[in-house]
Amino acid sequence: MDDLTREFLIESQEGLDRMERCLTDLEEQPDGTALLAEIFRSVHTIKGTTGFLGFKRLERLAHAGENLLGLLRDGKLSASAPVITGLLQLLDGLRSILRTIEAENHEGEGEDAELICRLEQLQTPAQLAVMRPALVSTAVTSASALEMLPVSALSAPEECEPDAARSRAQANSAAESTLRVDVTLLNRMMNLVGELVLTRNQVLQATASDPALTLLSRRLDMVTADLRESVMKARMQPVSNIFSKMPRIVRDLSQTLHRRVRLQMEGQETELDKSLLEAIKDPLTHAVRNALDHGIEPPAVREAAGKAPEGTLRLRAAQQGSHVIVEVSDDGAGIAVDKIRAKAIECGLITAVRAAQLSERELLQLIFLPGFSTAAQITSVSGRGVGMDVVRTNVEKIGGKVEIDARVGKGTTLRLRIPLTLAIIPALIVRSVGQSFALPQGALSELVRIPPEQAASAIEWIEAAPLYRLRGKLLPLVFLDRLLVLATERERAAGRDHFIAVLDADGRRFGLVVDGLADPEEIVVKPLSAVLKDIGLYSGATVLGNGDLALILDPGAIAMRAGVAMSGEEDTARHTADDAATTAARAAEYLLVEAAGRQAAVPLAEVLRIEQLSVSRIEYIGYRPVLNFAGQLLPVEDTGGVLAAVQNNPEAQIVVVICRDGSRHVGIAVSHVLDVAAGGDLLDAGTSQRSSGVTLLRNRVTGVVDLSAVAQLPACESAAGEWSQLTETVR
Repeated sequence: MDDLTREFLIESQEGLDRMERCLTDLEEQPDGTALLAEIFRSVHTIKGTTGFLGFKRLERLAHAGENLLGLLRDGKLSASAPVITGLLQLLDGLRSILRTIEAENHEGEGEDAELICRLEQLQTPAQLAVMRPALVSTAVTSASALEMLPVSALSAPEECEPDAARSRAQANSAAESTLRVDVTLLNRMMNLVGELVLTRNQVLQATASDPALTLLSRRLDMVTADLRESVMKARMQPVSNIFSKMPRIVRDLSQTLHRRVRLQMEGQETELDKSLLEAIKDPLTHAVRNALDHGIEPPAVREAAGKAPEGTLRLRAAQQGSHVIVEVSDDGAGIAVDKIRAKAIECGLITAVRAAQLSERELLQLIFLPGFSTAAQITSVSGRGVGMDVVRTNVEKIGGKVEIDARVGKGTTLRLRIPLTLAIIPALIVRSVGQSFALPQGALSELVRIPPEQAASAIEWIEAAPLYRLRGKLLPLVFLDRLLVLATERERAAGRDHFIAVLDADGRRFGLVVDGLADPEEIVVKPLSAVLKDIGLYSGATVLGNGDLALILDPGAIAMRAGVAMSGEEDTARHTADDAATTAARAAEYLLVEAAGRQAAVPLAEVLRIEQLSVSRIEYIGYRPVLNFAGQLLPVEDTGGVLAAVQNNPEAQIVVVICRDGSRHVGIAVSHVLDVAAGGDLLDAGTSQRSSGVTLLRNRVTGVVDLSAVAQLPACESAAGEWSQLTETVR
């Protein structure tokens, strides 16, 4: 295929994608002149180019569609349901021919006479009679006046409109400033950036003790981070690219199933990696089909239940941390867990005894099993028990998770949790019996350290199950060394620190007990061999900055292997973001810290991370201490004099509490982190110290740190600019 034909195919497919979006909108806005103009341009462009390339079949079909669209654009025909259906059939016909050209380099031997006849029938006088009333009256009253107009006034009306000319100028400007890049090339660039990240990590490790190379290695760190961010942005595409396909699917299915459905879409500007976007296209389609077939009831059934005859299907996308959440929710019949339990027992998927022990949330997970379906009969839409299995399988292949919530009579919400990118992820490096493992930070909630002398009393045992009481709640524990059968009894008995990584995975909250922690790293995910994949506890492998190989732990698989039960309904409600009571309770919790022998409190809701690091990591802009953290410079508050006390010992360890203050991040240097506790009412401290008030913590008056009082850094355009300013100051 020559380059000209390939470019034609790409532009034509893009035009048809826009046409499909506009057609579904046109049904809701029959008078949308801008929509009609966009649709007409898409078909007209295809027709004009096909004549030059010699695709006669495509030209004939596009010409028939252009005639119909011309009548719509000129106001001589109404955008009725039959007309919209005919144009959608035209769209499918054009796509079919384009696919044949792409695959076989010719138009094929198909016959389009029936479709062309259908498009011509829609232009008959019977159809033309369905006109806009305003245009009919205008045509009658202005027939004689038309003869008095100059010829120039009778010619392409949009050419005379300044808005249309401005839109075309903007379109040309956008086209000149963009460049199409093959996805294969982007994948190659991403792989090279991954190798650069590995090299960067190794350089940082190797030069950590050499002051002469510190600035160079930090500069390499900043440039690598900027390059990685740029390549990742080049691969990102808005979720609207797949959301735009859903109105057509909903329209066709609602007519087939005799449903009345209103589709709402939110967060279409949310961006996701190109490869991940393609991977969730099928799962999202299955979810929408199930929502229409199993969820939203027929109008008569909804009215009998006291609902509006028209159901609502909502597609929503939003970014949360390092994941994108895609939700498909409906206000239909919901899912009856008793029906699921009975069907699972009937199919032999679980025993009756086990089914009686499962919670409602665990029973809902059974719908993802292969072959499971509650449909009374198999139809062309669903009933074979493969839809939800495909959803979970495809999403988990890309490192995502699937969650489902349902209430009988109220509706169902299917939630896809997708990582922003697969290639490079932030991870915490943990150690167990001398081996390193990478733990994805997306599942990490917090870290807890238990000294050896407290291990016996802090860890409780119920039969053979270890538990830890975390802020009044029992947290099930999983010992990594025991799970992987790494430690001998002698090693387990040896006194050592225990670190608990509190994880949330697939609705299961538990603590992973490890021997030690290392600095967090950006790791490059490498695929596993078949042997390691069969173990089922790892999601990939990586090379660490020190050159060691490390396996990437899969928190969800660990929870399943250890038999961690899913959180109860009360626990789920407690962690719901929109729960006002939860927000108020969290706002009254504080992190109790010690700085140079004095205690202080930091609002827990504003705490992001707690970092233990060498004092040599602290740099200075003038007299201000700053920390290079995750590619940005953070001002560090040192009112307690923690840094001053250890400034002559570059190997000394300090603790920095990283907090959020509005849109910026700040650090607070402390000697120790003591505990988390609920505070009393805030009072006016009446002091000039940097405190936003006082609170009662364990019957002791404690000052609350005022984050807004931490000094602002000079404004810079980028992290790289901040670092350049820092290096100039040092010089």
